[in-house]
Amino acid sequence: MTTSSAPGVPCWIDMMTSDEAKTRDFYTKLFGWTAGESAAEEFGGYFMFMRGEAPVAGAMPQAPGQVAPEEWTVYLASENARKTLEVALSSGASELVPAMDVGDLGTMAVVTDVAGARIGIWEAKTFTGIGVRGEVGTQSWFELHTLDYDANVAFYRDVFGWDAHTMSDTPEFRYTTLGENESATAGIMDASSYSEGDFISEWGVYISVEDTDASIEKAISLGGQLVQEPRDSPYGRLAEVADATGCRIKLMGPNTES
Repeated sequence: MTTSSAPGVPCWIDMMTSDEAKTRDFYTKLFGWTAGESAAEEFGGYFMFMRGEAPVAGAMPQAPGQVAPEEWTVYLASENARKTLEVALSSGASELVPAMDVGDLGTMAVVTDVAGARIGIWEAKTFTGIGVRGEVGTQSWFELHTLDYDANVAFYRDVFGWDAHTMSDTPEFRYTTLGENESATAGIMDASSYSEGDFISEWGVYISVEDTDASIEKAISLGGQLVQEPRDSPYGRLAEVADATGCRIKLMGPNTES
């Protein structure tokens, strides 16, 4: 399934890695991605992961002496990144990366939203982002777990123009989606009912796999770790692993037979 670049829709993910070789090895072997060549020096050695002929993610090695979070950043599509950044900041976001042109590919910015979750902004020019979605080895869902649910729903509706739909509003499970039913592409979950300790609001990315348990075993064999035990759900068998540098990614495969 190809992807949509409509405003507000997740359109890209990337990360900064402390060990490029480990990152390339982990994702190519776990998801069947191929890793492209590093870009020119002015782009910081950025490279893309591909699934077949379609781009699915990007990564950049940390510069010597640089310390950056080992995490995936989700980007939402915008028709005008500078304007979206302006609205985000006026709505309570904090700027992490100012709006900047990336050659002729597009314009980017990165902020933390009103609950502190990192989120990117991407205005496409020649590069629209993720080339395929919902197939094995590609993104199947994007999800924000937040400690300030009401404020976050309002933020993404007001800043990114989300067509927000309440899927559930019980004390145990509060959840809003971008789009409705089969057209939904991302979700916001209230984490206050289960969060503890040093929990922080953050975006997560699910990758479709053929077998969740087998993918966990493979991830561990590649130097990763199990973060969340696998469990069957109405949407598939879900789990979370950390890669060989500690960057976390979620898995979604078929449920096990009861």
